[in-house]
Amino acid sequence: MQQTPNRSGVATLAPAATATLAALLLCAAVPAAAQTAPAANATAKPAAEQVIVPQVDRRDVKRPKYASNDFAIGLFAGTYATQNFGAATVSGVRLGYHITEDFFVDATLGRSKVSDDAFRQVLPGGIFVNRTETLSYYAVSAGYNVLPGEVFFGKRYAKATQGYILAGVGSTDFAGQKRQTLHAGFGLRLLVNDWFVMQADVRDHVFTLDILGKRQSTQNIEVTAGLTLFF
Repeated sequence: MQQTPNRSGVATLAPAATATLAALLLCAAVPAAAQTAPAANATAKPAAEQVIVPQVDRRDVKRPKYASNDFAIGLFAGTYATQNFGAATVSGVRLGYHITEDFFVDATLGRSKVSDDAFRQVLPGGIFVNRTETLSYYAVSAGYNVLPGEVFFGKRYAKATQGYILAGVGSTDFAGQKRQTLHAGFGLRLLVNDWFVMQADVRDHVFTLDILGKRQSTQNIEVTAGLTLFF
């Protein structure tokens, strides 16, 4: 590089040397600017693509069918106390349907033999044409399950129990008279397993009679026990 003294005696660079130095500084500045300033046309970096695409073969699954055990059928027997005529054996059949865990409907058919022996001790001819008359009835009930619990047999075995209340309407055929009947009662079930039940209930059948020469409302208590199958 040549230095030329100026008039003041200070050495300066020649014009050619100045141009060469400027070119070197520009070349050094361009890469640095390229590293610090992003390119104008640079685009966003694409998201990482999934390397493995899973291929799952769907298969048809058959859902198991569990028995609902909502229907019930059973037999029962016990005593039917006809007002003014005493108690007699009663038996019948019941059919039920459990709408939910709490509510159910129940239909029963019952039959009993009623005697007028108590009146024949006073009246020679008695009240009935025959010594006994058949009493039959059908009833439809709506019930509600209450008081769930357990009964323990020793220390190792326990069975579920279920109390219930019910009420309904029906008809009673007795001594040639058919009367509309209202009834209400309560009962208890002992669940031996999920399809076999032992149960007992008490019902009051209310209907009118005029056999004794006066029309009156009668209260007739029925106490029964039976076996029921759920399906």
